[in-house]
Amino acid sequence: MLHTPATFTPLIRPQNHADTATFVFHRGELLLRNSNLGLPDASELAALQLPPQRIHALGLWEGRYYQAAWLDQPALPAADFGYHGLRSLFGVLDDSFLGLAGRAYQLAEWARTHRFCGVCATPLHLLEGERCYKCPQCGHSAYPRISPAMMVLVRKGDQVLLAMHTNSPYKRYTALAGFLEAGESVEEAIHREVFEEVGLRVHNLQYFGSQSWPFPHSLMIAYTADYLDGDIRLDPNEIADARWFGADDDWPDLPVKVSIAARLIDAHRPKR
Repeated sequence: MLHTPATFTPLIRPQNHADTATFVFHRGELLLRNSNLGLPDASELAALQLPPQRIHALGLWEGRYYQAAWLDQPALPAADFGYHGLRSLFGVLDDSFLGLAGRAYQLAEWARTHRFCGVCATPLHLLEGERCYKCPQCGHSAYPRISPAMMVLVRKGDQVLLAMHTNSPYKRYTALAGFLEAGESVEEAIHREVFEEVGLRVHNLQYFGSQSWPFPHSLMIAYTADYLDGDIRLDPNEIADARWFGADDDWPDLPVKVSIAARLIDAHRPKR
């Protein structure tokens, strides 16, 4: 599953390290050598002429120091480089490396989108020893954005409810999911989203697990729930299709294995 490696040590202050690796992003794409999908080395990084304020400490992993950076334009340090979407690397690169790249992307995207104060438009200053931009004019603080989203697999006897979300980048069936609104608990969001999206009521909510999902800054919080009442009634703006699937049904293509959705469904898939 996509996650930050357990052996990773996060850092906030930049370091001078003999073995430094840099994740360079242009919007949602990562700069990699096309031949082996490796990160740029020190000389190739220098060719990009990155301003120091656009380079942020990430942490230590397996003896290497990692940092994150971002560019306004997709500059290339050499002909053998290109920009690659993280989703396109699922199943191609090591999940732990991709988990670290996802963390780097969230940090780089936070830095890119918080150059100016959202209150008074003054250029922001990065605080020493803290992941925070602060406005010297009005004092407004901007921390990395994290957007909590609920996910729920609804169970009905020996069946589970799977849905295809209208705006999903993958046209696959998965568990229901949606972002929390201001003032909601996760449980309240589950009840609201299930009723809004498929017209069902649920009960017996049980926490399953969570996953940082860097597209671009979500925190997926997964639950199971039992069907209570109602008939499936789709919100076409959110759900293209939703069905009950049992052990003897023909199952559709399921979520990519790096997601918590795949783990949630695999753990509760009805047995033949």
